[in-house]
Order: sequence, then structure tokens, then C-alpha cells
Amino acid sequence: MRAPRRPRLAVAAAGVHLGALLTGAAPVARATKPALMPLLAEYVLVRGGPPLLAVALLLGCAGDVLLQTGGETAFLLGMGAFAAGHLCYLGLFARHGTRPRGRSGRLPAAGYAAAWAGTTGLLWSGLPGRLRVPVAAYGLLLTAMAYGARRTGRRGAAGGALFLLSDALIASALADWPQAPVPQFWIMLTYLGAQALLADAVVRARAAGPAGAGA
Repeated sequence: MRAPRRPRLAVAAAGVHLGALLTGAAPVARATKPALMPLLAEYVLVRGGPPLLAVALLLGCAGDVLLQTGGETAFLLGMGAFAAGHLCYLGLFARHGTRPRGRSGRLPAAGYAAAWAGTTGLLWSGLPGRLRVPVAAYGLLLTAMAYGARRTGRRGAAGGALFLLSDALIASALADWPQAPVPQFWIMLTYLGAQALLADAVVRARAAGPAGAGA
């Protein structure tokens, strides 16, 4: 009976973190960031989510910690951690999501591919030289994950789209584009929403079983 209360820990931590970003309380933001994905991972396991989903979220935690460390090497390692998490998500979508039918996925696939190509082209000249190819390759994997998330329904599709938006905001900062006020708040708001929606979609798809998931 205690399980339904447990997301309050994750929601409370997210609220404190986002509030700290808005108010400029950098020490609080740095201290709370590493706890966000482990709390979500603990909750999805309580709900009966697959262990691979917890692994994907914990890889996100590793990426979070590395990105806030600073420096190009830490950024590349953090991007690698997130890339590994996206591979976990792709495996989860294949296992628990619905199977594509006929040609219905070709038009959306073209749209996602165009979005990746267009975003990469716009950002390319502004990105630091050593980061251009890694960022483009990561973006392709991220786009594949976002497209694959559609297999878990509307929640998954929304989560994938938010992940694309969050990482596009990070890339725009790398390319030295003009930023909205408190850019880290918007990055984390979209990122937390993305991870929560993706996790919830996978848990629901797994609970639906072969009949509901098409697996």
C-alpha cells in the first residue's frame, strides 16, 4: 500500500531542484541533481518496471553528474552515458512496444530524420570543432530513440519529443545561440518530463503484456 506514495520523493526532489535553478541556489541544484534519476528508477522498480529501465535511468544519472562537472572530456563522457541509456530504451521499446504496421511509420520516420538533419545543419558551424561529429552522432541516436518511443503510445512519444527538445537546448548553448532566461531550468524541466514520461510508458506497456504491447 505504500508504493503509490513513493513518487512523491521523486516529485519533491525534482521540485526542489527546479526551484533552486529558478532562484539561483546553485549549491542546492548541484546537490539534488544526482538524486533525481535514482529516485525515479526506484519508483519504476516498485511499480514492476523492467530492470533495464532502471539501468537506462541510472545511466541518465551518470550523464547528469558528468555534465555538471564541466569540461569537454566530462561532456563527451556524459553524452556517452546518455547514448548508452538511449540504447537501453531502444531495447525496451522493441521488447515491450507495439510492432510497426505496414508503411504507417515511414512518414513519421522521414519527419524525425528531417528534424535531425535540419537541427544538425543549423548548429554545425557554431559547435566547437571537436564536438561536431560526436554531437551529430549522438543526435542521430537520440532521434532514433525518440522515434522508437512512439511504439509505447502517446506518453512515450511525448517523452521522446521532450528529450529531443531538452538536448536541442543544450546543443544551442554549445553553439553559442541566444538563450532564454535561466536556460538550465528549461533544460531540466523538459529533461525530467521526458524521463518520467518514457519510464511511465515502458511500465505501462510491460504491464499490458503481449496482447497490449504487440510483443
